[in-house]
Amino acid sequence: MSIPKKILVPVDGSVQGCKATDEAIFLAEKSGAKLDFVYVASEINKDIPSHLIFDRIWEKLPKNIDAAKHVETGAIHKAILKVAEAEGSDMIIMGSRGLGIFKGAILGSVSQKVVEESKIPVMVIK
Repeated sequence: MSIPKKILVPVDGSVQGCKATDEAIFLAEKSGAKLDFVYVASEINKDIPSHLIFDRIWEKLPKNIDAAKHVETGAIHKAILKVAEAEGSDMIIMGSRGLGIFKGAILGSVSQKVVEESKIPVMVIK
């Protein structure tokens, strides 16, 4: 795997999503990669406005890291993959489980689908 230049980080306000954000920031600091954060609005996170999540990320984001915000709707894993392709991401870093009420045996259903369908490397953070 080569050094990533553009990393997509799906965020939803979950603990694992915050861990994935921290890992992405760490990697971006080391590699100089640009970060794209995507929030996919759904029934699960309808009570958490995207600006609250983005505000918390931007508070801890070092000034020297180039980053962008994206808000999508629809099937979560498909929206993540759509943004990854549209933005030319070469890596996805995401939490193993989000805010969903149904838990997969090992990975959450969204992260599992992204891993299965992604054309680029996916790092899943536990």
